[in-house]
Amino acid sequence: MQFKDYYQVLGVTRDASAEAVKKAYRQLARKFHPDVSKETDAASRMSEVNEAYAVLSDPERRAAYDAVGQGRRQGEAFTPPPDWDAGFEFSGPGAEGMEAGDYSDFFAGIHHATNTGRMFRPDNPLLPNYKWVPIGYHGRASSIVVSGTPVKRPSGQLKPADAPAPFFAASKRLDYECELGLVIGPGNALGKSIPVGKALDHVFGVVLLNDWSARDIQAWEYVPLGPFLAKSFATTISPWVVTLEALEPFRCSAFERAAEDPRPLPYLFHEQDQLHGGYDITVEMHLKTPKLASPHRLSRGSFRDSYWTPAQIVAHQSSNGCNLQSGDLLGSGTLSGATPDAFGSLLELSSGGKSPLTLPSGETRSFLEDGDEVIERGYCENRNARRIGFGEARGKIVKNS
Repeated sequence: MQFKDYYQVLGVTRDASAEAVKKAYRQLARKFHPDVSKETDAASRMSEVNEAYAVLSDPERRAAYDAVGQGRRQGEAFTPPPDWDAGFEFSGPGAEGMEAGDYSDFFAGIHHATNTGRMFRPDNPLLPNYKWVPIGYHGRASSIVVSGTPVKRPSGQLKPADAPAPFFAASKRLDYECELGLVIGPGNALGKSIPVGKALDHVFGVVLLNDWSARDIQAWEYVPLGPFLAKSFATTISPWVVTLEALEPFRCSAFERAAEDPRPLPYLFHEQDQLHGGYDITVEMHLKTPKLASPHRLSRGSFRDSYWTPAQIVAHQSSNGCNLQSGDLLGSGTLSGATPDAFGSLLELSSGGKSPLTLPSGETRSFLEDGDEVIERGYCENRNARRIGFGEARGKIVKNS
């Protein structure tokens, strides 16, 4: 194995302060991010920079690294001790990217929560806890796939309302969910929570995220513990992470709550987060069917409609002492707007399947059919900054055979 001098990678001295390490990382992230860099080796350089920052920004990892690497030089061959890679998960030697660690999915899109809740509880669409706590559940990281990976139609137990008993079959109500994913950079120690005012220091960046959902499987299985097989078969993300530094020009205020809404509890409230903790990120969902000549846009929404900020999501996830680790992924939940052209799922667009969509090809869709390809796109733009694209999170439904 070859030793990597992370101080040399970031261009800082061994006695560099945490702030100096962070500043150096930001400068290199702007230089080598694949969306903006003209360097031919930008992807591999960015991967190495991410790896170095994940270690040097964490005091415990940095101390362990310093103890092992004392006196070693960049590229020097050596045999690492048994605990060398403990916690250095962000990317291994020669890797060009990150590995997702753990995965949690939140429910921060208030319009989606309201729209779907209204289908089941017309008079009381939001449950009493929604405006108090960032609702989330623990997902499965092993089935997170990169854009372009085919998605096999899942099977599970189905129980239509008129069926006397459940049966096992392929899902007939397969859907997408338009989300964003927060990628964790430096983690926190087990038992130590992250203050909301410092939570963004633990977020490396953002990816597009499509959390595929089998609505009919979910309807039968989700009581009392929430979705399981309806979600764990695949989650598609875009291939590149857009750093928070790149998104700095697109910060905005947090979601404007109604006057009667409760003030966030103290561990979720920070004045600066309310003023500048949101991000103006546009997200679009497109559908390409075998009969469509080109993808057709179904919706355009915004992360501005997230009821909770990224800082609040991270603070809540760690508030019980849960230890986040580099590469962990936190999904935002479906990002829907207030009008139908911004609904982030087919469940909403088709009113639960009761009002099928008519496509330019003349086809109709209530839910996804085999051969359909869903493409999520995202971008930021304003008059004062260069437009930034997030690429695509694309997946094609293949037959369950």
